Amino acid sequence: MAVYTQVSDEALSAFLAEYDLGDALSFKGIAEGVENSNYYLETEKGRFILTLFEKRVNAADLPFFIGLKQHLAAKGYPCPQPVMGRDGEALRSLEGRPAVIVTFLEGLSPRRPNVRQCRELGAGLARMHLALQDFAMVRENSLGPKAWAPMWQGRSEAADALQPGLAATVDAAFARIRTARAFSGSLPRGTIHADLFPDNAFFLGDRFSGAIDFYFACTDALAYDIAVCLNAWAFDEGNATDASRLEYNFSKGAALIAGYQSVRILEPAELEALPALCLGAAMRFFLTRLADWSSTPAGALVKPKNPLEYAARLAFHSRMESAEGYGA
Repeated sequence: MAVYTQVSDEALSAFLAEYDLGDALSFKGIAEGVENSNYYLETEKGRFILTLFEKRVNAADLPFFIGLKQHLAAKGYPCPQPVMGRDGEALRSLEGRPAVIVTFLEGLSPRRPNVRQCRELGAGLARMHLALQDFAMVRENSLGPKAWAPMWQGRSEAADALQPGLAATVDAAFARIRTARAFSGSLPRGTIHADLFPDNAFFLGDRFSGAIDFYFACTDALAYDIAVCLNAWAFDEGNATDASRLEYNFSKGAALIAGYQSVRILEPAELEALPALCLGAAMRFFLTRLADWSSTPAGALVKPKNPLEYAARLAFHSRMESAEGYGA
């Protein structure tokens, strides 16, 4: 989460008048993350999160995101629920941005996930996939393989400025991705989160208590969601001052995969595709971070994330040949 758009007192008051939530008691920006403007909101009726949609979120996709969370909530899956205004609509406008209020979810996001939390996360991800099996709405992955080459175009010099020789590493990863069957559309598909990083998952102790921030959710290969999570949860810092020195934590990766398979067994084709899917997921986040590195507004209450963290992951996945190397 982050803050790009500032909300005035007058605008907030007029916005809340469209809800039955009472007056605001507390309102403050949330600095984590990089995509949308998010605020913690407490009113006379409880605690909420207010999101203003920025950057990569297409306003036409917002009914999909709202419908997805409503579907999950109806299935009993722990996630924020959109709050309806007096007119029965969840989506509104604030400070010239599409905006929505969602319920507050209890729990804490782990700064350094442990093995038990990784297993719980895997099981929680699989439960999400099963709960969304009958979700009828469809959304193409706007940051899937079709988007990667255009995002990379013209950025090789920026990559080499970050780390000499990085552009060659990226080009080699692209060559492998282009020939991988993992992205042919043949794997089991459904609605995926596509961004389930530790700051988008909540825990009570070591127990998974819910997921937030579904604004990259889309229709894609279910195993791609596992690949995103392995990238986000199973790498440890080898050196806190050097983003390029990350190490794959086999125990965490194995626990995440085992947790997932305790709920939904992966098909042989999904396991075979895992190295390529992990490479593709690393490519997606490397490219968006590289783009953000130079384009984040100077006054934004957000610090862009270092692309080199995902350059290290690209290098690791380029060496992997089988799912066994990830702990499957």
